[in-house]
Amino acid sequence: MKTILITGAAGDVGSHLRRELAGKYALRLSDLRPLTPAKGERFARADISNMADALRITRGVDAIVHLGGYSVEGPWEGILSANIIGCYNVFEAARRNGVKRILFATSNHAVGFYPRKQTIDHRVYIKPDGRYGVSKVFGEAVGSLYADKYGMQVFNMRIGNVNPAPIDKRRLSIWFSPRDLAQLVTIGIEHPDIRFEIVYGVSGNTRSWYDNSNAYRLGYKPLDDSELYAAQILAKEGPGHATGDLYQGGTFTHVEAVPNPAPLPKTAAAANQAKKRAAKKPAPKPARKSVKKTKKK
Repeated sequence: MKTILITGAAGDVGSHLRRELAGKYALRLSDLRPLTPAKGERFARADISNMADALRITRGVDAIVHLGGYSVEGPWEGILSANIIGCYNVFEAARRNGVKRILFATSNHAVGFYPRKQTIDHRVYIKPDGRYGVSKVFGEAVGSLYADKYGMQVFNMRIGNVNPAPIDKRRLSIWFSPRDLAQLVTIGIEHPDIRFEIVYGVSGNTRSWYDNSNAYRLGYKPLDDSELYAAQILAKEGPGHATGDLYQGGTFTHVEAVPNPAPLPKTAAAANQAKKRAAKKPAPKPARKSVKKTKKK
């Protein structure tokens, strides 16, 4: 049985994925937040912005599903630490530890400034809709580098919205059911010919904005379609936003921050901030030895 590391395992996507993959793989989980592992799981608390932690959790695994990071549009400091430094650390730690395969949870927000009326595929030029989207473009670029320079196998999933059911009109186009998530992740882990791939992490939605033929080429056959929920959702949909309703990225195209759905517990957040403040402080200068002067005779 393969051992799979899931970073960010305490989040919503990680929780759905753990449930769907239970018994199929030996799951090694990591997160900054505490987590109680189930049978067949092991948990290691880690801060991926710290290279020592990244090296520790990536040792001895067959593949990595990298979900960890700041998951919405927000302040640059948080995104920089988790999604830029943390993402680089995971790739570099995997390389040093001989882990060949990484599944990177990129996002629809890497291409969020494409208009909703346009269908896009995996080959379009990137159009991030915020700092969060920029961080996902960074991750895709790092994956490309590590695939070409170091021969790693990188599977980029531009995830839409993982939920048991879509929750609004926009999600009718980007919904990703948990069982379709598990199917696509399994392809990313098991397919023998992965080198560097970009696919869209969405179900087979009738209203999809994505040509997901690259995922289908690799064997993806989504089981779910958001259209089942369309009438119910559209009946209660309120007024939209002039900019948000124009672009695929929705709210992210016109706000500076979205409430973090997975904030750190206060104690963990405080400890993390204290550690980073301490790291920024310059080392104290050594005390100068006093030299006793003697009078010339």
